[in-house]
Amino acid sequence: MLRTPRTSRTRTPRPTAHRRTRRAVLASAASACLIAASAPSPAPLGIGDRLFPYLGNPGYDVTAYDLDFTYPGSNSKPLPTVTTIGAWTTDWLEQVNLDYSHGTVRSVEVNGAFAEFRSAGEDLVVTPEEPLPPGVPMRITVRHDSNPMPGKGKESGWVRTKDGLAMANQPDAGHRIFPGNDHPSDKALFTIRVTAPNGYKAVANGLPVEVDRRAEATTWTYRTKHPMATELAQVSIGRSSVLHRDGPNGLPVRDVVPTKDREQLEPWLKKTPGQIAWMQKKIGRYPFETYGLLIAEARTGFELETQTLSLFERELFTRPAYPKWYIESVMVHELSHQWFGNSVAPRTWSDLWLNEGHATWYEALYAEEKADRPMEDRMRAAYRASDTWREAGGPPAAPKGAEPGEKLSIFRPNVYDGSALVLYALREKIGRPAFEQLERAWVSTHRDGVADTADFERLASAIAGRDLSGFFEAWLYGAKTPPMPGHPDWRSEAPAKKAEKRARKSAAAPK
Repeated sequence: MLRTPRTSRTRTPRPTAHRRTRRAVLASAASACLIAASAPSPAPLGIGDRLFPYLGNPGYDVTAYDLDFTYPGSNSKPLPTVTTIGAWTTDWLEQVNLDYSHGTVRSVEVNGAFAEFRSAGEDLVVTPEEPLPPGVPMRITVRHDSNPMPGKGKESGWVRTKDGLAMANQPDAGHRIFPGNDHPSDKALFTIRVTAPNGYKAVANGLPVEVDRRAEATTWTYRTKHPMATELAQVSIGRSSVLHRDGPNGLPVRDVVPTKDREQLEPWLKKTPGQIAWMQKKIGRYPFETYGLLIAEARTGFELETQTLSLFERELFTRPAYPKWYIESVMVHELSHQWFGNSVAPRTWSDLWLNEGHATWYEALYAEEKADRPMEDRMRAAYRASDTWREAGGPPAAPKGAEPGEKLSIFRPNVYDGSALVLYALREKIGRPAFEQLERAWVSTHRDGVADTADFERLASAIAGRDLSGFFEAWLYGAKTPPMPGHPDWRSEAPAKKAEKRARKSAAAPK
């Protein structure tokens, strides 16, 4: 994610749908709810993430999601949805907690049998007919509404565009669209099916596998070839044009844009194949089956690296105030995330610096090489501000939690330029050849997996041929910014000094 500058698992076979009459579904669901009403109150669970302790759930490992949305032709009405989750149990489960908190649930089945279900916090707690032992496959089917409207002080993961919907699930809004294990450490394969009235187009992560056109509606089906975190799911529904072109090595590149803007946006879109080629020269082959830009006519305040289909605000490309080099570097920022954050996902949200620090690094490197914007100048400016950023947001690998009611506040400068500064210091410490070898090794070693800060430290030490634990401890966890290797003259401006300077400027300003 980049805030806009203004205010590996084995796939389980897709389960066969169990057809029931509407009367039977409603009767069974009502019975489950009545039984659940007399049972002890369930409790929300989580995997103990430091920043989001109630995200994710213990006891199972998701291997596949099948999402089936029906769009009613309005971006303010709920979408009838069927979510099917394929998983393996890792513990005895008398109850199964799913992250889900923003929509009506009609029925739940576990392995084909109707199950009790109740809400607990932001969890949907499911009680199967019989406890599930560890090491067995589990299939959960939830029939529910996916609500694009905000509620109870929380935004849905849906973004309402001028003519439809898109998704923005980072960091914790995926479970407000569909139930699941909403933590980046549990990646899975996705099949996404969208039915919409004729005149709309639907595009999702991965590649299209089927289009079913009928008299009044069309159903599109997409499937990913690589596992994906729930926060990276993307569905675009709108009166859009889908533009196709070839990328490096025959990679299919497809962009989704408002039809009326396709000519205006084309000069930007045609840059993507060259940007992919540039990234491949730096760190190796693009890790997924396709890529493209989803340009939405909406105000989000950010751009987002949803897997294989990055979300951008239309205004980024149409607002004259943004210089050309800046727009291109933002495009590279989100593209870089396909390697850093998507293919290699963070094990915890405290490892966010590995995502955003690397994306910021390649954004800055692209600007240096293509637009003569020196990396050293940007890093020196970041060094001056670094102590202020650490005081406000915590050190890069131990960021402070979100402000109340503002989950996006974890995306502070300390995880962007503050974390890119760590990478700059590392390159100065171990030298450019070792650093470039590390970058390539990182994305190849952990491709389609999850990794954390300790993994990065171990790999860096192995490639450098020396123990770098002291370096990483100071740069990633220290309250103060360490001296910059190779630049003893660089100084970080103390937060108090900056505050005094602002106060003097204010006092000297004309009244």
